Amino acid sequence: MRRPRASRVTRWAMALIAALVLLRPGPAAAEDWPARSVRLIVPYPPGGNADVVGRIVAHALQEKLGQPFVVENKAGAGGLIGGEAVASAAPDGYTYLLSANGPVLYAPELAARKPYEWHKSFVPVGTASLTSLALVVHPSVPAQTLDEFIALARREGEKLTFASGGIGTSNHLFSELIQSQAHVKWTTVQYKGTAPAMNDLLGGHVQLSIDQVSASLPHIRAGRVRALAVSGAKRVPWLPDVPTFAEKGYPNLVGYTFVALLAPAGTPGDVVRKFAAALKAVVGDPAVKKQIETLGAEPEAMLLDDFRAYLEKESDVWLPVVRSVTPPQ
Repeated sequence: MRRPRASRVTRWAMALIAALVLLRPGPAAAEDWPARSVRLIVPYPPGGNADVVGRIVAHALQEKLGQPFVVENKAGAGGLIGGEAVASAAPDGYTYLLSANGPVLYAPELAARKPYEWHKSFVPVGTASLTSLALVVHPSVPAQTLDEFIALARREGEKLTFASGGIGTSNHLFSELIQSQAHVKWTTVQYKGTAPAMNDLLGGHVQLSIDQVSASLPHIRAGRVRALAVSGAKRVPWLPDVPTFAEKGYPNLVGYTFVALLAPAGTPGDVVRKFAAALKAVVGDPAVKKQIETLGAEPEAMLLDDFRAYLEKESDVWLPVVRSVTPPQ
């Protein structure tokens, strides 16, 4: 028995479906990526360190790759709104998270509902910059060096007040690590951001804080606060007379705020590698380096597996600290 021929309508429908399948956008291939605009989601309001460094890098990537790299600010919930938007985005090579440490490492641990885990939800592309933190005190504090300050903290204890930028922020966590490593204890006052925390330090309402060198540098240079130590593995060129914590006998007190790019899990590996190569090129460009250094940050393209290993190490160091300060849900 002969099989009945498909009707013209059926054949037309099947042809239309096949055409639509062919036209449907699929994962990008490295040879034609980027073929359109690339979105870089910043999980903060405009104007912060990650946003400013990100815009410098985005402009340079646009010049190099010939397509718009559009920075979009999706702030809120400690960076989780922007982070979750990228974690759930199509892994087609056209959406990336442009973030500092908090939304990648800390904020998911602080949430009642963990929205994502970086090692499952993202593919690390690379860093654009690293910024040391500085321990700063009000000029009225009778300590000129880190050693003198630690001795003061051991005497005064909880009489000293520390201005934190909020639970789980980099400066809060680094403060907790200092207290643990140096065997001291002070009183932590939580603020809604590092800017109001610094304002109260400038006003003498609190005695100490920790902030990115890029943010605190103008106040240090003006003598409004005194820098006692920086958190990097080496001294920063803008504060050559300020020692590192490691130099002063605290080798485990090393940390940076990074600005980095991560792709949604499942983004094609060849696209991620092409993006990482472009990122390395632009961060190494002398003009881009100068712009980043002007902010008080250090240009640093730590890429792919090296960046993943760095995130894993940072997780091992900081997640126990995050969990120790997480309030009961």
